[in-house]
Amino acid sequence: METATVTSKSQITLPKAVRVELGVGPGDKIQFVPAARGYRLVVIKSDLPALRGMFKGRRAQPLSIDEMNRTIAQMGRRSESAMQRAAKAKARRR
Repeated sequence: METATVTSKSQITLPKAVRVELGVGPGDKIQFVPAARGYRLVVIKSDLPALRGMFKGRRAQPLSIDEMNRTIAQMGRRSESAMQRAAKAKARRR
């Protein structure tokens, strides 16, 4: 388990192992999303032009904000489950 310390300016440095696992790099943002037991971290990649057209043609009707939030939460739960499975598999290999 990795640990980070909060500085006097309320900042933290993500441990290298966490940065590597999340694929976080310079310029990326991390969003703290409330969850049932604490918070989830959601990585927001800085390469916005790469996202252009990603969802083109997938919906005939635009999504409401509530629908978008539900979809994002579901994606976060799936990502969290995948990270937990990967961590368990990694622990078993040790």
